[in-house]
Amino acid sequence: MSAAEEVVAEGHQAVEAVPKRAMTLGTGTSLVVLAALIIMPIFVKNFIIFQMTMLLIYGLAVLALNILTGGSGQFSLGQSAFYAVGAYTTAVLMEHFDVNYALTLPIAGIVCFGFGFLFGQPALRLSGVYLALATFALATAMPQLLKLNFLEHWTGGVQGLVVTKPDAPFGLKMSQDMWLYYFSLVVVIGIYILAVNLLRSRSGRAFMAIRDNEIAASAMGVDVALYKTLAFGVSAAITGIAGSLGAIAVQFVAPDSYTITLAISLFLGMVVGGVGWLPGSIVGAAFIIFVPNIAEGISKGLSGAVFGVLLFAVIYLVPHGARQVAILGQQLAGKLRKN
Repeated sequence: MSAAEEVVAEGHQAVEAVPKRAMTLGTGTSLVVLAALIIMPIFVKNFIIFQMTMLLIYGLAVLALNILTGGSGQFSLGQSAFYAVGAYTTAVLMEHFDVNYALTLPIAGIVCFGFGFLFGQPALRLSGVYLALATFALATAMPQLLKLNFLEHWTGGVQGLVVTKPDAPFGLKMSQDMWLYYFSLVVVIGIYILAVNLLRSRSGRAFMAIRDNEIAASAMGVDVALYKTLAFGVSAAITGIAGSLGAIAVQFVAPDSYTITLAISLFLGMVVGGVGWLPGSIVGAAFIIFVPNIAEGISKGLSGAVFGVLLFAVIYLVPHGARQVAILGQQLAGKLRKN
């Protein structure tokens, strides 16, 4: 049997045997991916740069959900609500208070952390599908809350708010889209590094202990209530920062942009990328951004059906997401080196 056949034959067992610490790419692979992300804008048009910026932003939002679900084992279908809060925080600060766009990101993160932490308190009594339903209700209600009359002066109501896209600072000769791409890339890399360190820290180990067995974690002295709400707060904060970047990139915020469809898309991106595998967040984001366009290119009238077939094929062929492909590739490379 060839090396490739052996890896395929052991595919299921290989995925199950993945050590939990294997949350990232190797150093060499990470550097190659980073170099490609840095060089890419030089050779493509502004529209492609904009799409890549949205890829980074959605990847950041999927990463936040990965920390919550893959890290602490809590299911959420309400990430679109935190994304909306972050987006509107940035839009209101920029357009009503003339705050610098870069300063709005940490403010949005703090606001969303508080929002997520407070929501996590009543959600402590819920788990599994019941927690998912509670967060689903939050995502469903958020667009309606943003349309309330007493908030209309700040949020623009149904009409939304137009956000000014920033120019490159220091007289740098690059387009607005290119500057925002590099700005987003720096933010995403910084948060990615923080997320990896978080999950490898004592708090991260507490998250994963709760995910694996909540009763056993409590017996070992883990404050389950604190860490579950903390996971919600951290996930909400990162999602809020993604929402801030999204508002700046799209130059517009409106209630109907943050419906339950967005929350489901982010959840889908996490599943496709691999639950608990942080690099898979970008892969999942690429799936939810580009595959619908591919489906529409195949058949405009049946784009939804084509997307469903493509999604079914991905779930069937790689049920553990992009992480499974990476693991099989690593094992195949190892067997080839031995041979």
